Amino acid sequence: MAQSDLTPAREAKLFRNNKSQAVRIPADFEFPGDRVLIHREGDRLIIEPIRRKNLLEVLAGLEPLGAEDQFPDIDDSLLPAKAIVL
Repeated sequence: MAQSDLTPAREAKLFRNNKSQAVRIPADFEFPGDRVLIHREGDRLIIEPIRRKNLLEVLAGLEPLGAEDQFPDIDDSLLPAKAIVL
């Protein structure tokens, strides 16, 4: 983390939300979006924004199509489609 990214620590309020403990995050610590990653390091909880994947990362994570998902063979004996002028 760069020195300019450091914000002085502030006290925040803990409260219960049903059976979960929650923390009220001050506006100057607000994250974009509505979800974060949270993990524990010793007695500290680390909250990080979820980085949105770019299109190439999404495509790289897709499973290849199975044989049942392939386009069917085309009957070459059919006449070509007619152009329609609207």
